[in-house]
Amino acid sequence: MFFRTLKVLLFCLIVVCFTWNSSFAADKGAVTIGIMNVQKVLIESEPGKDAKKRFEVKKSELEAGFIKEQEELKELQQEIEKKGSVWSKDKKDEKVLEFNKLRRDLQTKTEDARMEMKQLQDKELEPIIKALEKVVDTYGEKNGFTAILDSKNGVIYFDKSTDISDALIVELNKAMK
Repeated sequence: MFFRTLKVLLFCLIVVCFTWNSSFAADKGAVTIGIMNVQKVLIESEPGKDAKKRFEVKKSELEAGFIKEQEELKELQQEIEKKGSVWSKDKKDEKVLEFNKLRRDLQTKTEDARMEMKQLQDKELEPIIKALEKVVDTYGEKNGFTAILDSKNGVIYFDKSTDISDALIVELNKAMK
């Protein structure tokens, strides 16, 4: 949701910047646009790194819980492949039914884990994104930017010297301490 809102906001800012009357722009001074990489800021900031560690720990815990079930499923599949030709039709049907049930259970648990990880990611990122919005606003006002755009959302070209991601990482780290 943040990125969708950011895209709309950035688009509006670009339209405003490029539709300004040149005499109005001359009266106000030069238009200063900063470019940031939101993903880079989120990943390289201290709060982002901490959130990623917590995310990875939870992911490892969930994956470890599936190992036993995956092994059981694999063993049952191998048993069906090896012994299926000598079993009676009823016995083979029973084992195939058991295999399908185990597979569905594992798929359900995997989907539940995926949803849990998505919720954790949202929970971890929400306070960082809220702080980043304030940091960007403050940084933009303090440093005289007309607009700050995300390099991954609609910017075709930008001079690398306009990238302020590193400065925003420093500010976000300060704001989140």
